[in-house]
Amino acid sequence: MPSVNPEILRWARETAGMTPDVAASKLSLNDTKRATKLVRLTALESGEEEPSDAMLLRMARAYRRPLLSFYLPAPPEPDRSSHDFRTLPERSSADEPVVSSLMRDVKTRQALVRALLEEEDQSPLAFVGSSKGAASVEAVLTSIVEWSGISRDEFRRSRNAEEAFSYLREKFEAIGIYVVLLSNLGTHHTDIDVRAFRGIALSDPYAPFVVINSQDAKSAWSFTLLHEISHLWLGESGISTLSTEIASERFCNEVASTFLLSAEEVSSLPLPASNAPSDLADAMSAFAAARNISTTLVAFRAFQAGRISEESWTGIAEHMRVEWRRQKQTEKDARKEKAKDGGPNFYVVRRHRLGKALVETTYRGVMEGSLSPSKAAKILGVAPRSVYPLLNTANGRAA
Repeated sequence: MPSVNPEILRWARETAGMTPDVAASKLSLNDTKRATKLVRLTALESGEEEPSDAMLLRMARAYRRPLLSFYLPAPPEPDRSSHDFRTLPERSSADEPVVSSLMRDVKTRQALVRALLEEEDQSPLAFVGSSKGAASVEAVLTSIVEWSGISRDEFRRSRNAEEAFSYLREKFEAIGIYVVLLSNLGTHHTDIDVRAFRGIALSDPYAPFVVINSQDAKSAWSFTLLHEISHLWLGESGISTLSTEIASERFCNEVASTFLLSAEEVSSLPLPASNAPSDLADAMSAFAAARNISTTLVAFRAFQAGRISEESWTGIAEHMRVEWRRQKQTEKDARKEKAKDGGPNFYVVRRHRLGKALVETTYRGVMEGSLSPSKAAKILGVAPRSVYPLLNTANGRAA
């Protein structure tokens, strides 16, 4: 087995966001009579000692890197194929290594799916990057509507915000976009706060991916989906929140919000006499619920239109954040209670998060022999033993 470049060990630790002290603990290094755990780690990273196979496996797990990456001749150049559309105040430093790991994971899944589609001689998707350099929000939105067939009226006929999101998701998946709900690296211990990321767009002419942070409020999923779809039309890849400081983010916000709520509706929005955030939020919540959108979006559009002040907008946003945290805790408590009775089926939940398009593509690849169980497991984010139970239903079809 080839020797390991010690620079790789240091690079893997640093890009995982770990200090030597934290890494030594994660790797289960202990103080000995000869050296402290930090000295032992330093010896490995300086090349004074060669890591054992067992140690490399522990590093791969702790740093969330493929084992093969430790045998690269040198640390790779930083990936500059995607942008970071987030601004510093929105970022949670504790989540950054997990966000980076999630980005790598999704890119790996995308590469496997693209390879499969190319092997099947699929044609490139003409809409990806078709609006690059576009100056008009209306032109981009018109193109998205024409390609996907989405309708605001149909969207609003859905019974609730989650069903409305499913309507949009189905339309976009039908034209070749993979829409995935993810919020961690496979365990709730790595849940990523929405302040760290709300959505990811990975532009690709064969396998464009959109990732929605499922930790966010369900009423916000549709906005995030449309926002990331706009990035695909612009041919951009990157990580987003609700930043308005970057031109591209403002543009994609405009595209998404214009579809979900027209300017005419914003101008006719009934507002209470009181400017108290709670009173404004209550009035806007009823307006938003009737349209399957979030109260925060209504408030943002009202601020843009000059209907409310910036102070009112920020007050409403903070009020809704508090309400959202309270709701999340209520949902968490409800899930705990439900778990006592067995909880929801693991495979049903997993299929919903992966999306019909990704599950069916993987199913097809496995059945045709183009995908091994291990590659399918990587695409689906499960252990190889779970691939067939996840893909198969009672009638032998992908769900």
